[in-house]
Amino acid sequence: MTATILYEGNLRCNARHLQSNSVIETDAPTDNRGKGERFSPTDLVCTALATCMITTMAMKATDMGIELKDTTVDVKKNMAGDPRRIGKIDVVIIFPATLGLEEKDKIILQRTGDNCPVIKSLHTDVEINTTYNWQ
Repeated sequence: MTATILYEGNLRCNARHLQSNSVIETDAPTDNRGKGERFSPTDLVCTALATCMITTMAMKATDMGIELKDTTVDVKKNMAGDPRRIGKIDVVIIFPATLGLEEKDKIILQRTGDNCPVIKSLHTDVEINTTYNWQ
């Protein structure tokens, strides 16, 4: 088992990761009867995508002798209706100006990010727009 979730009422959940005992709380979003005081489940999907992309890129970068520390990732969720779902995810990965990579290394890292496990797990109807910003 990966996690155990307790529904606390008022559209809030408490998810406990069993290996680390860390906790994530979720709320329904404000546009769907929630308070929006925590990540919503769909926010977590988008956040999972962004963190998976940078994590797999960092793994590959380490193998290449490159350190991606201080890289930032911005993610934006765009909901669609009928049925209500994530319609589009915009991801912007901003690399430190000091990185100074060759074009071939950038291509390798971009291909790695574009093929992370979460991307491969999302439905093909979800539009994913990724911008790699090499400062």
